[in-house]
Amino acid sequence: MIKQAKKQLLMAAALAALGLSASASFAKDVVVDTKGEVPYVIDSRAVVARSGHDLCWRTGYWTPAAAANTMAGEFPVGCECDKDVVPQEKCVKPVAAAAAGSRAAPLAAPAPVAEKIKLAADALFEFDKAVLLPAGKAKLDDLAAKSKSVKLEVILAVGHTDRIGGDAYNQKLSEKRAAAVKEYLVAKGIEANRVYTEGKGEKQPVTGDKCKSLGKDSGKNKKLVECLQPDRRVEIEVIGTK
Repeated sequence: MIKQAKKQLLMAAALAALGLSASASFAKDVVVDTKGEVPYVIDSRAVVARSGHDLCWRTGYWTPAAAANTMAGEFPVGCECDKDVVPQEKCVKPVAAAAAGSRAAPLAAPAPVAEKIKLAADALFEFDKAVLLPAGKAKLDDLAAKSKSVKLEVILAVGHTDRIGGDAYNQKLSEKRAAAVKEYLVAKGIEANRVYTEGKGEKQPVTGDKCKSLGKDSGKNKKLVECLQPDRRVEIEVIGTK
């Protein structure tokens, strides 16, 4: 009993650190790994949040081991989210036990729907800044209004930068941009625990090799700054049920 209570406390603490809510049943039924780390974003229904491509949204705690050891019911969460990294034997119910305990499957809950919106960071912020511009606020006003047409589960906001500047600096800048988006949406009436933010820094560029021939990486290199504009973006995904 003491060990189980400790696991529940670890689970609650990990969810609180993510700024997400979980139902009492989730906290009771899910067994986390020994460090209490939650590898996936959990929405208010205790369901793993998914991207527009139906991929489970990972947290910074995700590892193959965490995916295989975080339980949801009889099987690890990773059996559904990351079948390629979880040992197959962990995801198969013994035939005899399945036959003995077979029952009519309950009706499935409505599947969450997602709308992924990519906003160029230049439309939200000035170059190298994390303060929202009027045009950016207008776009987020529209997003907040649209979110009211669904039963909102979670909004995922991920900030990105171009490669100009150091890794650590760009990581912080991408996080600040995502945080600015969250702060504005909360001011517009979205619950804070419905908005999950993450910064990817310069790790996920979309320009590829397109701008490599334009000279030195510098904010003073206007041609390069313009070419790298698609990399300076914020991706926002609204997940809910209609």
